[in-house]
Amino acid sequence: MNDTSDSSGQDFIRQIVRSYLQDAGVGGKVVTRFPPEPNGFLHIGHAKSICLNFGIAEEFGGPCYLRFDDTNPLKEDQSYVEAIIEDVRWLGFDWGDRLTYASDYYPVFYDSALKLIRDGNAYVESLSADEIRAYRGTLTEPGKNSPHRGRSVEENIELFERMKAGEFEEGEHALRAKIDMASPNLNMRDPTLYRIRKAHHQRTGDDWCIYPMYDFAHPISDALEDITHSLCTLEFEDHRPLYDWVIEHLDLSGNPRQIEFSRLNLAYTVTSKRKLAALIEAGHVDGWDDPRMPTIAGLRRRGYTPESVRDFCARIGITKKENIIQMGVLENSVREDLDNRAPRVMAVLRPLKVTLTNWTDGKTESLIAQNHPNKPEMGERDITFGRELYIERDDFMEDPPKKFFRLRPGGEVRLRYGYIIKCEDVIKDGDGNVIELLCTYDPDTRSGTMSAQRKVKGTIHWVSGADSVGAEVRLYDRLFTVPAPDQDNSGKEISELLNPESLVCLEECRVEPGLSQRAGEPVQFERTGYFVTDSHDSTPERPVFNRIVTLRDTWAKIEKAQSPG
Repeated sequence: MNDTSDSSGQDFIRQIVRSYLQDAGVGGKVVTRFPPEPNGFLHIGHAKSICLNFGIAEEFGGPCYLRFDDTNPLKEDQSYVEAIIEDVRWLGFDWGDRLTYASDYYPVFYDSALKLIRDGNAYVESLSADEIRAYRGTLTEPGKNSPHRGRSVEENIELFERMKAGEFEEGEHALRAKIDMASPNLNMRDPTLYRIRKAHHQRTGDDWCIYPMYDFAHPISDALEDITHSLCTLEFEDHRPLYDWVIEHLDLSGNPRQIEFSRLNLAYTVTSKRKLAALIEAGHVDGWDDPRMPTIAGLRRRGYTPESVRDFCARIGITKKENIIQMGVLENSVREDLDNRAPRVMAVLRPLKVTLTNWTDGKTESLIAQNHPNKPEMGERDITFGRELYIERDDFMEDPPKKFFRLRPGGEVRLRYGYIIKCEDVIKDGDGNVIELLCTYDPDTRSGTMSAQRKVKGTIHWVSGADSVGAEVRLYDRLFTVPAPDQDNSGKEISELLNPESLVCLEECRVEPGLSQRAGEPVQFERTGYFVTDSHDSTPERPVFNRIVTLRDTWAKIEKAQSPG
């Protein structure tokens, strides 16, 4: 088993592709495909597959198909098709005119099934689903032949045609491959190829009432599209003999090769569509695009960039070794991307009012602030300074510990881009809660002037009381409290492992004016994190900001302590 993967793109799949092209010689080409099922939204694990399939095709000068595996009308919906198309496009990939559907090939699947029957390689099964399971055997015991395995070719064709005509109910019959009921690989013990589904299909309507199984439709679709490398995750490794069997027993022009790689398992979340759908149905999250979800739509709404997701997929590489990737790896890719592009602004999430008692009432002053400390080309902006300000509540303590270099009674601090202020008095409400600070400012300490030579140890951010805007800020965090909720052995339901702090809504925040106009543009709230306006709920009158990621990995120590060894 080859686990080779490095940042230079020399993973084992690329090595296989290079060897294939060398053997093929002049005229050799590489064709890949990304084949999602339209039964839910794509998640971060799919992003790895998208980047691999489209990336391999682009790197070696070949096409990549976007093919929908729409073979189960009971679970599929056109809205999922549209969401998947949007996700792949958002990641930066283009399939050109190679958008296909398994349903495009339904007539070919049917004819292929008839060929298998005529060649004595398939038969119509009349056992119930429970009986089929009982006949199948176990990992240690071989299966036994169905009593219907010996049906004649003529009887099988007649029954299969009647299945197609809708004469039978669901579960009454199925079509199975005739392979080997004693095979050590359970997937080769006469697997089902077709089943009856009397359901309306989003593309073919009611034209069909029998639908092919994935393991039958997929290799045929690959062959019809001349796919050279069918890249899939390791759970399909045991299915590869069946994939090859289907190709071998049909007269198809293409000869695809299935290659498996490890799926992406991301810590503190799940990447199972079924489990994600269950979280939605139970109301634990607000939908497929909830920013706490590991779906591509959720990451996009939260403010992740396609560049950062592609960088993450490149960092983790391609191997055959199953492991869990720490969430911090993904977040670091996001931070590095946003650090270069996100302008800096000031926002106060938990406001505490400050009144400058020696500032002339009604007077305002314009201060100059940099939009990015390392990118002068991003320019500067004016911010208003006046008598009333807001600072973060956490930046003041009445009885602070040592090395607390922010504001305290009688203490001084510099306001970012502004003046040094001193806390002279503390105003409290009837319950003893601090509601306002009365301070004085030193007029000779304006930031950026020659007179601003006096130093203090602390600098904090602030916003103007006169023109700051009220906003809601949503602080998103990990969805679960344990690194591997899928593998948790505590006996708890997965819903009991949800992180109650995965979403904290702050509704009384204050932000610089003009931020509500930056729809979809990520910004850094200085000293706090990276944020973006919510694509659903934010309005110019009442902006709503989602926290994309914190400024540093606050979970690193926790994850290190929880990791084995």
